[in-house]
Amino acid sequence: MIVFAALAVLAGALVSLSRQINGRLALSTSAMESSFWNHIVGLAFITAAALLFGGLFAGDPLAAPWWAWLGGPVGVVFIAAGSWLIPRIGAAQTAMLIIAGQMISGVLLDLIMGAPGNPLARITGVALIFAGMYVGQPAKAVASKQT
Repeated sequence: MIVFAALAVLAGALVSLSRQINGRLALSTSAMESSFWNHIVGLAFITAAALLFGGLFAGDPLAAPWWAWLGGPVGVVFIAAGSWLIPRIGAAQTAMLIIAGQMISGVLLDLIMGAPGNPLARITGVALIFAGMYVGQPAKAVASKQT
């Protein structure tokens, strides 16, 4: 289990690094162009990796339900939004909001799908993320909200 947890933490770190790199590219181009180049370079990388290690054409993609193809457009929106947000609100705030969105949608999907686990613990976890975001705001932003 520790290996899976470590891989998940590594994936989270790579998401953060990717957002920061794309945000920097967006400063020199635009959020849309940054997203475009992200996907072109990513396509070249995954094609080379799959050809090297195998698995590029390992299944029957037409057997997947129609909605399984929505991952691409959703990913494009995610990357473009992150590229646009990071220069405006910062990497940490963007990451926390993205994590909050992931947690909210994850908890909702777990509740809808009847996944095992304690729903109250999941909802409490999301509330703690929002509390952390509030505590992590710059002092100026917190002071202006209190007046």
